[in-house]
Amino acid sequence: MVDHLSKEKRSWNMSRIRSENTKPEIIVRSILHKMGYRFRLHRKDLPGKPDIVLPKYKTVIFVHGCFWHRHKGCKRCTMPSTKPDYWTAKFKHNLQRDKNNQRLLNTLGWQTIIIWECQTNNIADCADRLSCLSAYSNT
Repeated sequence: MVDHLSKEKRSWNMSRIRSENTKPEIIVRSILHKMGYRFRLHRKDLPGKPDIVLPKYKTVIFVHGCFWHRHKGCKRCTMPSTKPDYWTAKFKHNLQRDKNNQRLLNTLGWQTIIIWECQTNNIADCADRLSCLSAYSNT
């Protein structure tokens, strides 16, 4: 299937995809704040520059987009019909990088929580998933 957008328009669309402060990330931050947690954002000194860092709990949270990080079974985890070789390699690289960052964080003593973009649609379920943070408390 041929892309219906021009190369310039596709480039413009792709340039608008943010890596920080995405809507799902802001939803998770809002839930955490309402639950009374305090956190830091995008710490560059940690592997993978986690979206949310809770130093008190030695926990990091990654808010993954279902498309880019390949959420299995999710309807948003589609494969583009154009350039399948490119996309297969791209997704494989993303998954390997995610796995490596989680391994490095665990080696450094950090707990890792993954919240998927589609999970932020249900605030109650997302809050329930984040309620496990108290189990990580080292105080």
